[in-house]
Amino acid sequence: MKSLDEYLRDAETAHGHVCAGQVLGVRLAMLGLRMLGIDDPQGRDRKRLVTFVEIDRCATDAVAVVTGCRLGKRALKFRDWGKVAATFVDVTTGKAIRIAAKESSKALARQTHPEIADKNQQQMLAYRELSDNDLFSTQWVKVDLPPEEFPGYKGERAVCEICGEGINFRREVRLDGKVLCRGCAGESYYRPMSE
Repeated sequence: MKSLDEYLRDAETAHGHVCAGQVLGVRLAMLGLRMLGIDDPQGRDRKRLVTFVEIDRCATDAVAVVTGCRLGKRALKFRDWGKVAATFVDVTTGKAIRIAAKESSKALARQTHPEIADKNQQQMLAYRELSDNDLFSTQWVKVDLPPEEFPGYKGERAVCEICGEGINFRREVRLDGKVLCRGCAGESYYRPMSE
């Protein structure tokens, strides 16, 4: 694995800036990889890891940089729970560790560096210095990954009977005997504009 400073430089390039969330995300991902014994996540170990992230903020970009997991590679999974947390799954062993940032880390950052007025600067420095135990809670967990969730899965493609769009990875919905995409089944996040 790279050093914290090397990952932070990579994270800054990928994300556009370094912030407290980036430092926390890099540290969180490095801890997850260490606990799973994954040393080369972007090299020889790249197909061993699937990562679930629980927030769409800065920390998630940092987790992706460290792990090499990407949505497009089907190795990064997003669950919108609003938590600075991630679960790292070693698909070869089935071992999985969930790591969450402790809410107490913000107060600890203030206590550690009261001389720094800017909250982001205060947290960035403290998050580099504090121990993993001060920053994170860890829990070994079980994650059931069906075949369609694995990177490289090649499955049959369904076609929505209403809109005609293709659906990959068993994401279709069967409703009243029809094969539908989630949008046509009523789960849409968008609505068509009236003409």
